[in-house]
Amino acid sequence: MNYLSQFRKSLSVAKKNLRIYYVKGPVIIFGILLPFFFFLAFWLGRDMPPLVLGTGLVGMAIWFTSTSISPVITPWETRTKTLERLISAPIGHSWILLGDMMASATIGMVMTIAPLSIASIFLNLSIVHPLILGVSLILASFCFSAIGVLMAALPTDTPADVMMLSSLIKFPIIFISGIFIPIGELPAWGQIVAHISPLTYLTDLTRWTFGSDGGFWPSPIQNLLILAGFFIGFFALAVFFHEKTLPKRL
Repeated sequence: MNYLSQFRKSLSVAKKNLRIYYVKGPVIIFGILLPFFFFLAFWLGRDMPPLVLGTGLVGMAIWFTSTSISPVITPWETRTKTLERLISAPIGHSWILLGDMMASATIGMVMTIAPLSIASIFLNLSIVHPLILGVSLILASFCFSAIGVLMAALPTDTPADVMMLSSLIKFPIIFISGIFIPIGELPAWGQIVAHISPLTYLTDLTRWTFGSDGGFWPSPIQNLLILAGFFIGFFALAVFFHEKTLPKRL
């Protein structure tokens, strides 16, 4: 198999997804508006440090945007019967899923520019380690997109079914990932669960790049490696479960 050729076809899938699905309602509501509403809900009436606010806004923005489109692409294509045509094309199934992830990851990275600007301009936060922050956001966007693609393995042609599952997973995660409540202040069970949330490691990295000590792991390299491991694991699970449920879609 020509991997370069397959990768180019994955890019074509990503471009197609960005062109077709980006303007859909779930992307706008869950990816753009929701993080800001959550930010306002936790900011108003609370004396929260700028570092916590800026980190929370960046974390929520990339979390919601990266998982806004990837869970619903496969159900939409199942309903419109375009999935059959895509599967019959000369591209491997795993490469199709990679294209789905690249589309969502692109949205996640682009939409994070706004909260980063707010953190820098209005909250007066300085990005002390811009290179590490850039690598962190790229890894996190792909990792979160892989989670969305994994949720899309649910064998249904109704996007609302997947969005319901997505909401049940996405909302609790932001409360145990150190965005609003420091990990050390969580109960014992919460601190254990926080270890299995990839958003925890992005939050720690983001605070470190803004000049804080972070606090969850002593080294940013550990966080980057864990995020990379999460991405590989979620991608492998997504490929496995999509292969299992594909016959039920066709």
